[in-house]
Amino acid sequence: MTKQRFRLGVDIGGTFTDIVMIGDDGQVFSKKILSTPKDYSEAIEVGSRALFKELGVEPGQVREFVHATTVATNTIIERKGAKVGLVTTRGFRDVLEIARFRTPRLYDITYRKPDPLVPRDLRFEVEERIGAGGEVVTELNETGLEEIATAFEAAGVEAVAIALINSHVNADHEQRLAAFFRKRMPNVMVTASSDLVPQIGEYERTSTTVVNAYLRPIVTRYVESLKGRLDAMGIIAPLMIMQSSGGIAPGNLVKDQPITIIESGPAAGVLGGARLAQYLGLGDMLVFDMGGTTAKATLTENGAYTISPETEVGGEPVLGARMVRGAGYPVQVPTIDIAEVGAGGGSLAAVDSAGGIAVGPRSAGSEPGPVAYGRGGTQPTVTDANLMLGYLNPQALVSGELSLDGEAVKTAFAKLSGELSVEETEAAYGVHLIANATMLRALRGVTSEKGRDPSHFSMMAIGGNGPVHACSLAEEAGVSRVVMPPVAGLYSALGMLFADVEHQLVSAFYHRFDETDRHALQRAIDGLVAQGRELLNGQGFAPEAHDIRIEIDMKYVGQTAPLTVVLPGTTASEEAVDALVEAFHTQHGQTFGYASRGEPLQFVAVKAVCRGVPDAPRMPEQCRRGNERSLGATGRKAYFGLAHGWCDTPVITRVELKDAPRAGPLIVEEYDTTCVIRPGWQASLDHWNNIHLTRTGEAQ
Repeated sequence: MTKQRFRLGVDIGGTFTDIVMIGDDGQVFSKKILSTPKDYSEAIEVGSRALFKELGVEPGQVREFVHATTVATNTIIERKGAKVGLVTTRGFRDVLEIARFRTPRLYDITYRKPDPLVPRDLRFEVEERIGAGGEVVTELNETGLEEIATAFEAAGVEAVAIALINSHVNADHEQRLAAFFRKRMPNVMVTASSDLVPQIGEYERTSTTVVNAYLRPIVTRYVESLKGRLDAMGIIAPLMIMQSSGGIAPGNLVKDQPITIIESGPAAGVLGGARLAQYLGLGDMLVFDMGGTTAKATLTENGAYTISPETEVGGEPVLGARMVRGAGYPVQVPTIDIAEVGAGGGSLAAVDSAGGIAVGPRSAGSEPGPVAYGRGGTQPTVTDANLMLGYLNPQALVSGELSLDGEAVKTAFAKLSGELSVEETEAAYGVHLIANATMLRALRGVTSEKGRDPSHFSMMAIGGNGPVHACSLAEEAGVSRVVMPPVAGLYSALGMLFADVEHQLVSAFYHRFDETDRHALQRAIDGLVAQGRELLNGQGFAPEAHDIRIEIDMKYVGQTAPLTVVLPGTTASEEAVDALVEAFHTQHGQTFGYASRGEPLQFVAVKAVCRGVPDAPRMPEQCRRGNERSLGATGRKAYFGLAHGWCDTPVITRVELKDAPRAGPLIVEEYDTTCVIRPGWQASLDHWNNIHLTRTGEAQ
């Protein structure tokens, strides 16, 4: 008898590591354990081995391993990356220091931008100059390169970044420098901007190259260490890693371009939400993901999410691509447009200078974690507040695997309520509401700030804490329908198993439209298509399984920011180019409120999204929980604000919900999360095991 095969998805968060395994029959099995910050791969091995043992599964039955990781993000936030040396054109040494005139806090005169990842004494200039049209203005002078290499060695540089002015139109000088340093310093990782992001914008391109160099040694060691653990366990499936753009790529490619996985974890949840909404016809969705450290929100329309051509890393959480920036380092890499705020289950609550409640952005993380975890935490968190309010099981989480210390939580809130001069319940509910107010900023960042009315969307609540806050947050946002998918608390780990293999390629093409020969555009397209096909062929996809979409960055002449427009097909025919121009005008009107059809157009870059079409559908026909566990609770009191007070609230499992709506208050306890249905809402279950919540007249 042939043994069943499984696909394994692992998502590492700041507090928990989530492991999901889905069988060929669509049955889902899961494991949730605390993350191990000293070595994140340790939790992957421990959790996977425990799940295999529990189910009697052999590691060799795993046919696919997909992973989302925070290692790149954490490396930048904690400033624990490699020591980097930068080589640039004479006169551009301080580009990283000058940066852009942006600040996330406009009227804060004390605000300081983050220090450059490369200190000034490790930024070296070379004599050379390429003109804007690609012509050589000053030939590269190689006489001082040995001196630079010696200085790098003396400083203990681990990675070299090379970013010359206008190398996106002529990479000859940059490639000669890269060849020299790779030969002269064979143990040092060299990143050339022309290999990574051949795009206009010297600051953004330099910043992207430096961030990639800063991450490469750390991500390379992590990927190789994880691959070693998987090999030792007997998992022979290739290691695939979730990218910020919503696709997956092999680990051996990702370790050379770690900038592609900076938003790895959040992207997985959004991708899964979009695929599920499209598959089941759920309509436009507001995907809300609340974990232990942050909360994220993204909009999906017509089954698709918005891709931003640039993101920022290492600063404060950002409220989407359209909001004020300047808090971090810009990275020119396609990223799902996600609004993020520092409010999660582990966010710390305190009394601010005005005598009110402040929640986040500091988090208790997994060490020590919330007070309830009994691991040394003394300052109350959002999770502790939810426990005080009766939303969470007072004995344990993850079906008894994580015991909770309710008495310690009461002690912590007794202290907080004393400082606030209010009752303990009022203090706990205040923490819950303040966290909601912070998360509402994320929802507005992807709706109101983009001209969308949140009340026209349904909300999909995922993450360990998303279903706890979904109803109260939906009420504040004016949303009347909430969907809680199966394995909601581990949905990022499940969602990445719905992703396709994908490669995002880019080539500079800075030409005025009225001065461009269509054959020149076709040559640029053909170069990217050939590169994409080579990558997909190397990963075992037959030519007929190649899905390649061409996108063109365009703008009106004189504008700063381009728009990305899809070219019909891969041929720059007259009909296709006419359709491209019309699509640009239409998109410009939708984005900025006007279209200037008489203005000349400017091409900026050509992009190719190269996807490998799988042999079988990535989404199962049904999703059933295979190892559901319950603590056997049947009811408890829960607090729902002054309007309702403490209510006797039934506690059930997901499988106990039927098609007929069941009115709140109601709590659905699951292994990975708790779904809190407030008074005025009703819940039902569909054939794919999603919980659907709708508001009644009372809630509205």
